[in-house]
Amino acid sequence: MAKSVKNEQVREITALLKARLSKKRFTHSVNVARAAFMLAERWGADTDKAYLAGLLHDCCKELPFPEQEELMRGGPFEVSEIEWLSKPVWHGIAAASYMHAELGIDDMDILAAARWHTVGHAGMSRLEEIVYMADLISAERTYRDVDHFRKLAHTDLDQAMLEAFQYAITSLLKKGNPMPVCTAEAYNYYLTKKK
Repeated sequence: MAKSVKNEQVREITALLKARLSKKRFTHSVNVARAAFMLAERWGADTDKAYLAGLLHDCCKELPFPEQEELMRGGPFEVSEIEWLSKPVWHGIAAASYMHAELGIDDMDILAAARWHTVGHAGMSRLEEIVYMADLISAERTYRDVDHFRKLAHTDLDQAMLEAFQYAITSLLKKGNPMPVCTAEAYNYYLTKKK
């Protein structure tokens, strides 16, 4: 695809998201796209795919749950039983479905990066890892350990992923939310990879 075509696609999607999302969610989406681009440069991934996946990862976050559910049911990804019970993770799966059905994006790398950005899975692709981390470290984030994660994401991506899943699992347990099996498997995968 020519660079001018890619730039035009990004401009159109940015305008769509600006109209579709709250100002806060739009800012977050742009910040994740920028973080994903930088991480892709650092870790040798496709920067265009990283930017696009980061930009679109939350495109369905503010949709009502019935609309998210409808997108999920018609999408290209399986949804586990536990994911169906955990509405806060629906938006990633719905985003991948929306990107595929409504925006005509058929690149499975980009779709999977959006689909897995909330729950992760064992053996994530580099692009999936990048979007997962970019979501965690985007510029507007202010939680206590964000600077640690920002540094780690640029120095040791496997360690960053391991600690990100530790953080996610701790958060799930504190909130009493169901934990998708794929999240536990992701933690075990990165723990084993680091040993």
